[in-house]
Amino acid sequence: MRNQIPRLELDGVCKTYPGVMANDNVSLKIMPGQIHALLGENGAGKSTLVKFIYGVQTADSGVLKWDGQELIVANPNMARKLGIGMVFQHFSLFDALSVKENIAIGVASKLVGKNLNQKIRNVSQQYGLPLDPDRFVHTLSVGERQRIEVVRCLLQHPKLLIMDEPTSVLTPQEVAELFKTLRRLSEEGVSILYISHKLQEIKDLCDVATIMRMGKVVGTCIPSEESPLSMAEMMMGTSLISPKKPETPAPSMPHLSVRNLSLHSDYEHGVSLQNINLEVCKGEVVGIAGIAGNGQIELMEILTGEVPVEDPNSVLIGMVGVGCEGPKFRRNAGLGFLPEDRLGHGAVPDMSLWENALLSGFQTMYLVSGGFINVKKSIKFAQRIVSKFNVKTPGIKNTANSLSGGNLQKFIFGREILQNPEVIVALQPTWGVDAGSAAFVRQSLMNLAAKGAAVLVISQDLQELFEVSDRIAVIYEGTLSSSRPVEDITVEGIGLLMSGINSNGKMKLAVDA
Repeated sequence: MRNQIPRLELDGVCKTYPGVMANDNVSLKIMPGQIHALLGENGAGKSTLVKFIYGVQTADSGVLKWDGQELIVANPNMARKLGIGMVFQHFSLFDALSVKENIAIGVASKLVGKNLNQKIRNVSQQYGLPLDPDRFVHTLSVGERQRIEVVRCLLQHPKLLIMDEPTSVLTPQEVAELFKTLRRLSEEGVSILYISHKLQEIKDLCDVATIMRMGKVVGTCIPSEESPLSMAEMMMGTSLISPKKPETPAPSMPHLSVRNLSLHSDYEHGVSLQNINLEVCKGEVVGIAGIAGNGQIELMEILTGEVPVEDPNSVLIGMVGVGCEGPKFRRNAGLGFLPEDRLGHGAVPDMSLWENALLSGFQTMYLVSGGFINVKKSIKFAQRIVSKFNVKTPGIKNTANSLSGGNLQKFIFGREILQNPEVIVALQPTWGVDAGSAAFVRQSLMNLAAKGAAVLVISQDLQELFEVSDRIAVIYEGTLSSSRPVEDITVEGIGLLMSGINSNGKMKLAVDA
């Protein structure tokens, strides 16, 4: 790459929001054919910078050079014409349309025509991303849906491909295939800006990394010469202690049980649950792996009581059948829960932190008496959460949507922990959370089990599940495999089950894996 002109160069980029310096004099260079990682904790300024590059928003000051020429990327359409493509973390696809129709919506009009089907097939075959242009999106797996986003970019012959958390919903096998494609693109001269919280992926894939903290670039590194821990510490600016399993008592009797649970999903494109059986004992962490959209949300809603079922004994907390009871009853029975959707489900965006603390803690923390809210006690409860769980916020009167994703997750998690639950169910507990916050949440889950709680973690992150769990099961198309001790299974084996294939290479048709 010596003497080459950078494909993209940023110099002195600044962007300020009310009270926040999102980008503070940011400079970086991405060379042709380079796979360049952009690292940083939640709130470090990565998203703001990428929006500037892709023309979603303008900077207050600073220079962008494209192939050595200074210019302003006015909007995403201009970005695409320059050769900048972006694969977003959350797919922008219409379930009721076909692959071809979804691709046609997001590409230049000159590419849409009678031969679009063949163009899709050609690119799919060339880069190992098989797609049937005529299939409807709602029939596709999550990995196949991501291929649509990638192929849509590749049809426009990008010079720079931006990928935001591209592997968060993929199996290990799908990740390996994606990496083959990205390396091939790199060899052909395409630059890739890669954003991920999965630091082992950065180490395995990327040529160089730019590290941001609090809106500033604080350093660069060659990931292959670093460890995930050292990169996490550069991101945080402090030493990071890896989570460690504490000594735990031998698991006792099951304290959360699901028995012969079947339920038809009322969601459009939802997944019905079929004969789910599950036990979690006090003092253990049980993990459930699975690609998004295989029944995790439906199972979570039944466990929390948001969707009650007819048979009370289909869900038990201790010896109490709670299947037909709602969330209030289950909280009183000792259940705590951490939903996947932090902002909107776990917290009300426009309510203050102390009000959000009140919402789930009013019973167990005795924050309401005689129908009246004890404001002082509620504020003290919120202050305890902020202090004990190191939540970065100007104050507990600030709204939930003023916090970064990682800090809001710590607040919601702390709110549940301080209520001393006997059972806690966590769905995607570290989704989109930076390394420091993720390590904290995982350690807290293991500590809770060590104190005798029954902990159930439902996650797509296999590294997370292997780190915290004693046993792991897999959910696929609404069925749940039998659980196995972590020492008796491999990441590859779990990945196959997540794809619906058993260890013998056959499709998994029964609940017993």
